[in-house]
Amino acid sequence: MKEYQFRCPDTLPGSDPSIGRRISWGDNHWNSKTVLLHGWKNDPAKYNASKGVYVGKKNLWLRKHVKLIAFMLGLMGFILLIDSLMMSIFDLRNFQHHLAQRKSTGLKEEHRDAYINEEKSPVMYDRLLNLASSALAEKEFKQESSRFLEEPYQQASAWKPCSDRKVPMKMGKFDKNNGYILISANGGLNQQRVAICNAVAVASLLNATLVLPRFLYSNVWKDPSQFGDIYQEEYFMSTLKDEVNIVKDLPPHLSSLDFEALGSLITDADIVKEAKPVDYIRSVLPPLLKNGVVHFLGFGNRLGFDPLPSNLQRLRCKCNFHALKFVPKIQQTGSLLVRRIRKYDAARRMLDKQLLGNFMPKNSSNKQDTSRGPSKYLALHLRFEVDMVAYSLCEFGGGENEKKNLQAYRETHFPLLIERLKNSSPISPTKLRKLGRCPLTPEEAALVLAGLGYKRGTYIYLAGSHVYGGESRMYPFTSLYPNLVTKESLLTSDELAPFRNFSSQLAALDFIACATADVFAITDSGSQLSSLVSGFRTYYGGGHAPTLRPNKKRLAAILSEKSTIGWNAFEDRVKKMIEEGQRVRARGFGRSIYRQPRCPECMCKEAR
Repeated sequence: MKEYQFRCPDTLPGSDPSIGRRISWGDNHWNSKTVLLHGWKNDPAKYNASKGVYVGKKNLWLRKHVKLIAFMLGLMGFILLIDSLMMSIFDLRNFQHHLAQRKSTGLKEEHRDAYINEEKSPVMYDRLLNLASSALAEKEFKQESSRFLEEPYQQASAWKPCSDRKVPMKMGKFDKNNGYILISANGGLNQQRVAICNAVAVASLLNATLVLPRFLYSNVWKDPSQFGDIYQEEYFMSTLKDEVNIVKDLPPHLSSLDFEALGSLITDADIVKEAKPVDYIRSVLPPLLKNGVVHFLGFGNRLGFDPLPSNLQRLRCKCNFHALKFVPKIQQTGSLLVRRIRKYDAARRMLDKQLLGNFMPKNSSNKQDTSRGPSKYLALHLRFEVDMVAYSLCEFGGGENEKKNLQAYRETHFPLLIERLKNSSPISPTKLRKLGRCPLTPEEAALVLAGLGYKRGTYIYLAGSHVYGGESRMYPFTSLYPNLVTKESLLTSDELAPFRNFSSQLAALDFIACATADVFAITDSGSQLSSLVSGFRTYYGGGHAPTLRPNKKRLAAILSEKSTIGWNAFEDRVKKMIEEGQRVRARGFGRSIYRQPRCPECMCKEAR
């Protein structure tokens, strides 16, 4: 006699109350007290004695394991519920990040004028922002990083710096000096840098002695800094001594002269933009020979790039990339700034050496201590200041209130623009955007970075910090990328104190942080800072210092499909746009050697 115990629910609808009792059988018969399971009658035929199994075994198995099945279904439902809550959790965390960021980043509210209204933050691409947020959340736990952390083309590493190479010195070069050239450069740090190097080339062209350049005081920049406050004078002079004679001051018998009365004052009205060497020989050399001195007042963009003798082109490169070194005060604070962005001493690179000098970070260990901070960071030059926004004549989603505020700013700060508009047919803001003439908003910049695959945790250094609309305008950006820092948030008040009221010296700190970044992203190719920094990275980066250059016209076409485009398509088109801008090209005719130094005069190309 074999005996088995079956356990089944006691409360199944319609079940026999005796379900669950012991049943037993012999070889060929049922015990008279046997009670079969629910749905079975007392029918011995339901048992196959020869096989030792019940007919309808599947139904019996299901009823035996009904609790297990219910448990598994409940578990699956719980997992789906957790998955559906993940986005809400991410959104909450992002909001908390943003609250913390508002306290810690030091992003300045735009306080330079009374025309900015920050009551609401206009959002132009809410659907794309939501798609970007979801995409970043999915990437949170993935190990792969954006491929745009490195130069995509190996040819970039074939170009090496060589504008400081030794060249045969002409016999008697300084035996006959045609006089002295004095320049008073206008603009900010980067405009002045270009003027300095152009003046070096002109002094060589006219066989003249260059007096250390001076900087004009501007009501816009309000910075009294002079050459020696920003650059190392002795180093500048010694680096160029074999090619250009440079002195600190005019001789006493010339310093007291009235240059305008003598006819030796040369203004921007006297020299055309992008002037050729022959223009200087015709217009500047005669008063130089007659009076022994000429004074260039302004000197902005007054020397073209082509056609120009190769020795003068090389000399401009040598000036920009080798002779102009920041003073120790700027180097030391710049080094401190970079170390705090990375949170540990990064490995030495040629870029760091050229910009930081003796204040290079110490060598880090080969094994990175990832718990101390990021090993890489991205620097962003976001040209979205109020003057840039107002001058563009574009609209940025703020409605009538924004239009009135920007028009009031234009009338106060750009009277010549207002007069020009009165005598011309204006281009509509929609047309301007399609043509790629509008500054990129923080919202658009964030979408580009998300489209390139940069993760939410990416550390981003924001150069400038004076963003039109302040924190409210930056909110779409910081909601996607909360790890945003500025020099104001990384340095203490005491550390920044020596630079306050010196905008050019503050700009030098931004120059260092952007040039030494692992990735540099620009939003306006016409910016002098963006041009000079990207050129510096090309010259010293060794093919490992990528710069992201969005094509604003192509980006405008992509964003015009904001209501329908899918995120995958958006990513593909943004990546193709950036890759096109990263192609390795030699400098084209007429292009700036400060921005595109890949040319025989400035860089040497290795055979591959």
